[in-house]
Amino acid sequence: MDWAHLQRRRRRGGGHVAAAATASSKHGGQRGECCDPSHENWHPWLVRDRASERSPNVVFRPFAGRNWHMPQNFLSCDRDQPMLLPPDLRDWLDDDHLAWFVIEAIEELDLEAFYAAYRADGHGAAAHDPKMMLTLFAYAYAVGERSSRGIERRCREDVAFRVICANQCPDHATIARFRVRHEEALAGLFGQVLGLCGKAGIVDVSVIAVDGTKLAAAASDGATRSYERIAAEILAEAGRIDAAEDEIHGDARGDELPEGLRTPNGRRAWLREAKEELERERAERPEPVRRDRAERLEACRRRLAEDWRAERRANQAYEAYRARGVMRDGRRFGSPPKPYQPPQAPEGKLNTTDPDARRMKFGRNFMPAYNAQAVATEGQIIVAAEITTKGGDFEELDPMISAAERELAGAGVGESPGVVLADAGYWSNDHIDSLRGCGMIPIVAADTTRSRPRKTRLGGPYDFMRRVIATEAGGELYSKRQCMVEPVFAQIKSNRRIGRFKRRGRAAVRSEWRLIAATHNLLKLHRHSLAAATA
Repeated sequence: MDWAHLQRRRRRGGGHVAAAATASSKHGGQRGECCDPSHENWHPWLVRDRASERSPNVVFRPFAGRNWHMPQNFLSCDRDQPMLLPPDLRDWLDDDHLAWFVIEAIEELDLEAFYAAYRADGHGAAAHDPKMMLTLFAYAYAVGERSSRGIERRCREDVAFRVICANQCPDHATIARFRVRHEEALAGLFGQVLGLCGKAGIVDVSVIAVDGTKLAAAASDGATRSYERIAAEILAEAGRIDAAEDEIHGDARGDELPEGLRTPNGRRAWLREAKEELERERAERPEPVRRDRAERLEACRRRLAEDWRAERRANQAYEAYRARGVMRDGRRFGSPPKPYQPPQAPEGKLNTTDPDARRMKFGRNFMPAYNAQAVATEGQIIVAAEITTKGGDFEELDPMISAAERELAGAGVGESPGVVLADAGYWSNDHIDSLRGCGMIPIVAADTTRSRPRKTRLGGPYDFMRRVIATEAGGELYSKRQCMVEPVFAQIKSNRRIGRFKRRGRAAVRSEWRLIAATHNLLKLHRHSLAAATA
């Protein structure tokens, strides 16, 4: 019999405790005065003193398991109390809690893009307020909770989540559908939060740094398939569907291959442009990842076939160019081109769970992942956040700085980037010249080590950049890169435990990465407001 059970029995007036108390009063003793262990009515649960009489929430009892005469002092734990929380939600959290700050920050944003997705006539079942749902997402991502089921569970158990939802509890399906339905609007949230940081005066772009980190995709490396295996699985999937439809429709068939595999005319229409243009089109018009496995398999087969066609078309163009015998500048070719025979069937592999993900190196292993790019200031404010499917960074310098300029202009920040810092992975002569033409000072490491220069990079911009970093001013500027952008990834991946994307597909992953970056800036803005309040 534990202490809480005895307390309940004592309050109800039953059991040996009440009997002992009654016997004590019959002997003329006052409540709590029967403290002599030799007394016939003595019981350890009746040991009290005057302090406990004045403060009924303080319980005195001997040390558990030992026959001590000195009582111990504990606050009572009464779970039968009718009201465990204050009736006013504003009393549940401190005034400087992150939840209140996120609520106030979302109030300052333009949410027209969210409300425009709902009917204006009010017909249909009532939906959760988009402002509340957006606040819930922003706070959940800020504390590292991204699972829809995890968010639902916290709405029941976590006081801060209950305050944000006003004691409502959207289910995990509603939370997941909101994230899918407002994919573009959630991506646009990044620019508005950057505008709040700009108004607070914490966006200084005189020196910015660009870097990238690899985040695992929501796909297993075991789901990577070649063209032949994808085609075989399409046949197997079609046969399974055919067997299921036979039970319903009798003679109905379902094991035919898609039109693109059955007829040569369909295959000729797969490709109209070169492979580079295909990749650019895929980036500009990302396709959502289908839930149906058969549709995903067909999409993977189609992409591999498109890449194969692009390679054959590029080879034919090159052979026609060499057949003329003259270069573009009028010079004649030397030796004839080496013979090359394009593959007779599509090569390469794609992940059937997330076709947009690419296998990237994680330590000694390779996993389906995305390359998350970010541009940060000295105050670790992210001013640009984008996604690429390329494992290397050497083609991302100019596009990321251009994205940073667009984000800053949209956020109302009038300054332009002054100095751009990047590691050796971003080295590109064309990109460096482009930044110089825009009036910026790029400081990009020429190689990974200063003591051993690369033999393939000698003279010109390479030697110039090595001399710049070797100077005291240049070395001091470049040394800031490590403490500007790398801690941003550490806070996201370690402190907030975000090492893998929850969504699939290029557009969905970009939306999630920009939401992660926006909540990172919200956390920085919250710390700035706390520091300003205590200053």
